[in-house]
Amino acid sequence: MPEKRKDSKGRVLKDGESQRANGTYDYRYTDIHKKRRCIYAKSLTELRKKEEELWRDLADGIDYAAGEMTVADLVDRYMNLKRGLKPNSLRSYNTAVKRIHADPFGQKAIKTVKLSDAKGWFVFLHDSGFKQNTIGILQSVVRPAFEMAVEDDIIRKNPFKFKLSDVVPKDAYVRDALTREQQEKYLQFVQDYGGNYYDDIVILMGTGLRVSELYGLTRADIDFERHCIHVRRQLCRTAEKPYFVTPPKTKSGIRNVPMTDTVCAALRRVVKARATTKIEALVDGCSGFLFLDKSGMPKVAMHLENYMRGVQGKFEKAYSKPVPRITPHVLRHTFCTNVQQAGLDVKSLQYLMGHSNASVTLDVYTHSSFESVERAFEQIAGNL
Repeated sequence: MPEKRKDSKGRVLKDGESQRANGTYDYRYTDIHKKRRCIYAKSLTELRKKEEELWRDLADGIDYAAGEMTVADLVDRYMNLKRGLKPNSLRSYNTAVKRIHADPFGQKAIKTVKLSDAKGWFVFLHDSGFKQNTIGILQSVVRPAFEMAVEDDIIRKNPFKFKLSDVVPKDAYVRDALTREQQEKYLQFVQDYGGNYYDDIVILMGTGLRVSELYGLTRADIDFERHCIHVRRQLCRTAEKPYFVTPPKTKSGIRNVPMTDTVCAALRRVVKARATTKIEALVDGCSGFLFLDKSGMPKVAMHLENYMRGVQGKFEKAYSKPVPRITPHVLRHTFCTNVQQAGLDVKSLQYLMGHSNASVTLDVYTHSSFESVERAFEQIAGNL
């Protein structure tokens, strides 16, 4: 009978186990793909713990060897299967993937990532200055990637299946709607300040359109007889792609928005003042955009954002009171709050804003004041 193999401490080694010259241990086995593999450990005790985990996984059909792939490699595999992403979403995901590759966490073997590791990584990122929204985008990549690994029998559990808000506090910038006084003074200041953005701002404040939806409008989208705007597309621009057309942000974004007399008058001025160009810009099959810059090219969000950024400090000085940071989205925010406080029902307001969920309309875009609550209470007080 052959003599049993032993390690340097006289302990009997099992079949497949061996001690290396440097004192470490390894174990050779055949994986589920019939390939010879090897696992390593600094001690025999550690090696046998790994063996137990290995055989448990093999018995359950888990691809133990595939679990050695890194988080970054898993994310790459997941992203290579993604199709149909909108340009903005694709840009956000690509940025997230680059961050994962650059972070030491991205080099961890996926089978070693536990729930506490995943939570700890997000806490570390937050403490390092990353905002919750940025970390949320990272989670939107790694969570489904790890879920794919579970479905592929590479790992047992998805360590990223937890609510981000349970780990990282909300720190999103809170947008304040402009008061009636601020709205009036801002519009007057913009009119006096000059530039060809006064009507753009009037329309955004009076319709709640996203700025990309506004600049995606063509003459065919305006029905002056019915006082209605047909929202069908967004006109966007990125550093990689100068101009491109996409559908609205959600399916609910395709909608018809009624116009007040003020908005109607502003749009008539835009149509009348629109320069006749010899060559119309053609973007993804669309042309005849209403809003043009000084060079006769379609405006995009960046144009208005830069203008409003330049106006901000001068308006604050002229107004002599603290005011919120005014952006195109604050104008949308203001419209939603105005309409809600005027008494429009939630479902109609949701439709106007192009939201797929009414909770977004109420929780994010509207603000109640004591005066609006007082008016609403007076209307129902007699029935109490």
